[in-house]
Amino acid sequence: MVNVRERKKNEDNLLNAVFWDYPRLTNPDALRRLIMTNPEKRRWVMKRFLERARVVDTWKFFNMSEIAENISELNLSPYASKKWNRMIEVYGTERK
Repeated sequence: MVNVRERKKNEDNLLNAVFWDYPRLTNPDALRRLIMTNPEKRRWVMKRFLERARVVDTWKFFNMSEIAENISELNLSPYASKKWNRMIEVYGTERK
């Protein structure tokens, strides 16, 4: 079983991969505060996750319903758009 410290370290690593060019966003707590308080930045962060993160990591911050609601407005790359539209098709919007 992974302890809390190990889980936080893993979460930090995934954020370094997604936000390598925005060091202040590699703190999970700061990132969660940002996406909870600013809808416009929430969409920008979602786009970064959909474009650059693994699916399992994206699900730590956004649910499928929210992704489905916003995907058409995010101007994703063709690859990311195809991948996430397929995820929505296969898994539906009920998955967290």
